[in-house]
Amino acid sequence: MTQAAFFVLTTLVDEPRHGYGIVQVADELSEGHVQLRIGTLYGVLDRLTADGLIEPDREEVQQGRLRKYYRLTDAGGAALSAEAERMAAGARTATQRMAAHRPTPAGPAPASRSVRRPGIAGGTA
Repeated sequence: MTQAAFFVLTTLVDEPRHGYGIVQVADELSEGHVQLRIGTLYGVLDRLTADGLIEPDREEVQQGRLRKYYRLTDAGGAALSAEAERMAAGARTATQRMAAHRPTPAGPAPASRSVRRPGIAGGTA
């Protein structure tokens, strides 16, 4: 599932939304990391609709413009839940591996090696 599809589904969890509302909420939920462009959004909406993960809810005219609202289907909720769990499991794995392979805290500097030079009785100077 793409990041755009993930956030579109996530925006529809609590209520049906129209395209511009989806863009705004996705931006908010992702803390600005996902900024859906209108062309991308409608491609994602068409694909999610074709896959049965969302469906049209209603159409309303606001300020002379027709707004089509979409809602999450049961299949969409299940797909979102499965993807969220997959992502969480991946994050846990990465976190565990990072913790296991963190460099040890810096300790004292390694002792300098003595240079062996001939001295009195063949010792080191």
